[in-house]
Amino acid sequence: MRIAVFCSGSGTNLEAMVNAQKRGDIKAEIALVVSDVAGCFALKRAEKAGIKALVVERKKFSSGKEFESEILKSLQKEKVDLVVLAGYMRLLSADFIKEYRNKILNIHPALLPSFKGTHGIKDALEYGVKITGPTVHFVTEDMDAGPIILQSAVTVAEDDTEETLAESIHKEEHKIYPRAVQLFIEGRLKIEGSRVRIL
Repeated sequence: MRIAVFCSGSGTNLEAMVNAQKRGDIKAEIALVVSDVAGCFALKRAEKAGIKALVVERKKFSSGKEFESEILKSLQKEKVDLVVLAGYMRLLSADFIKEYRNKILNIHPALLPSFKGTHGIKDALEYGVKITGPTVHFVTEDMDAGPIILQSAVTVAEDDTEETLAESIHKEEHKIYPRAVQLFIEGRLKIEGSRVRIL
């Protein structure tokens, strides 16, 4: 199985995938790293790991359709079976999702369905939750609404800031995301309506 990891930022979840693969916890090839941000640190991580990287910037295309079409061409060329979103800060279109239906995973830094969107950690902290944590889910047309694969609980300390809480959540992300990817590889994830059964 061949995996493409999509990143827009520092790529710590990409690094977690690479390390998991080296340990034999992910038994597949990370064939491609795709980024919409030239010069982001994830690309340096890809280079260090010897993974082919592709930069496709939205501003260089007249439409979102053309932009995504360029990415899809590369995924097909590289025979990618699974798309893993790791801090990719763009919503995928319905057409893109259709091409890889039930073959796109995402990680969100809050316990879905609560605190969707780009400020999951900040929103949970401001709301005053006592427990939060990351969620790995399948990607559907609705943002942060796809069937949930794995979640991990993180206790919110009284003196937590957004930064310290993010650190705790990222530690859990780096454990559960590679595990979810391997479950997918093993064919052990069965979607039943809005639920995922782990076989």
